[in-house]
Amino acid sequence: MRALFYSGDNRWTGSARAFLAASRGLLARGHQVTVACCGGSRLERRAHDADVETVLINAPESATGSAWDLRRVLKERFVEVVFVNSERDQLIVSSAMRLAERGGVIRRVPAFDPLDVQRSGRIALRIASAGLLVASERELHETNGAGWKIPPAVAPLGVDTAAYDVVRPVAPNELGVRSNALILACIYDPSGRHRIATLFRTLALLAPRHKAIHVLVIGPGSADAELKLHAAALGVNPVITFLGQRDDELSVLRAASVGWVVAAGDSGAYGCLDAMALRIPVIAERSRLTEHYVANGISGLLLTPGEASHTASVVAAFLGHADARVAMGNAARARAQRDFSETAMVDGFERAALNAADRTTWASR
Repeated sequence: MRALFYSGDNRWTGSARAFLAASRGLLARGHQVTVACCGGSRLERRAHDADVETVLINAPESATGSAWDLRRVLKERFVEVVFVNSERDQLIVSSAMRLAERGGVIRRVPAFDPLDVQRSGRIALRIASAGLLVASERELHETNGAGWKIPPAVAPLGVDTAAYDVVRPVAPNELGVRSNALILACIYDPSGRHRIATLFRTLALLAPRHKAIHVLVIGPGSADAELKLHAAALGVNPVITFLGQRDDELSVLRAASVGWVVAAGDSGAYGCLDAMALRIPVIAERSRLTEHYVANGISGLLLTPGEASHTASVVAAFLGHADARVAMGNAARARAQRDFSETAMVDGFERAALNAADRTTWASR
């Protein structure tokens, strides 16, 4: 089977990370795999490091040009299926598929994000056969498959827990944190702008009485000035370090005692899984996503939005019991290993690819 992963976004996101893991996994199983991505992106660098063949695209500049460039790639490599993460990418790839007269498109929906098909998506469905790939059975049952000619499939996000055993922590002094600090690592992306307010308000109530607490905010957009202004307005800037996006995010997380996840979608899912694989309990607001990954009271703490004083008291009790946190961290690792393996994720991508490679599902030319 010959598959291509197309990512027109030059940012490093959870969705790009899922594509990288799936491409590595399919390549290891003997499939022909290509990653089409923006030059200079982290996805390009990491795919190259993993010995996955890459081709460079100019999707951010020209959708039409990208479709013509991709047409040549599809024909030269006899690609049967292309995976995409967004409606814009689906339209570009579907146009290229039409020009190349071959192949099916699999649109992957980020974990627990709603599927919203706009005009460009409806056009894409008319010009090339497509199917959906979701992250859970629950999402599969809730998804409307009308108009999607290729059968839907499930590829649960997962991780290789053994790979986390070699991750070493960043020294606290390198992060500007005291050696005896109780570090909370906040996994952030722009979708968490409102949810991080809960962390700030909680910290405003806890910090005066818990001097050891220090929060590291990490992820894309986490160094934005607006976040710092919000934290300053609540008087918590002295106990927060805004790190931005870094290549050593797992090492930063390893230095923490707790992971507080405010990101959504694939980035939020990976934030939960990374912490769990590192034996770090998770705090997050209750949502469909966090309920799926975190067992409340067993592998972490799920907060019900409400009064800041109540949230602060719940979090204070959680932080005050080190033995319980260690036990939760161990349970989190076991849960990640048992229920969210990377092998199961690759299995899902492979099933979707085989469905799309069935020529009887391809749109007539």
